[in-house]
Amino acid sequence: MNDFTRTVSLLHRAMDVNVLRYEVSANNLANSEVPNFKRSSVQFEAMLKRAMESEGANKNALKLTTTDPRHISPPTFIDWREIEPHRQADYYTTAKANGNNVDAEQEAMDLLKTQMNYRLLTTMMAHEFQQVRTVLRK
Repeated sequence: MNDFTRTVSLLHRAMDVNVLRYEVSANNLANSEVPNFKRSSVQFEAMLKRAMESEGANKNALKLTTTDPRHISPPTFIDWREIEPHRQADYYTTAKANGNNVDAEQEAMDLLKTQMNYRLLTTMMAHEFQQVRTVLRK
């Protein structure tokens, strides 16, 4: 996979995750006064980082072979394209007397942050395609 394809794929995945994150935050905000509602968040970046690190480690690693099931298996390569975002509900905290743990102000800030991040990603995507257009003109 070339650098352009990889970059565009990563940007596309990041945009999809931001859309999901926006939906989750909007749902949290809409249910901020519902008794016993627990807020959710989206986990993705840490898993993506682990996959990218495994890819880098796999390039320089020795190729090990196991001949017996009792042998220690070699480190596994995690393909970043297979990483999916996960919704994670927070059942451990309670911020209000009604059992709800949604802070409406924090959710509004998360929505704004997600919007700004999405705008940045679309700008980066446009820049990638602008570079291709520039090369094709010459």
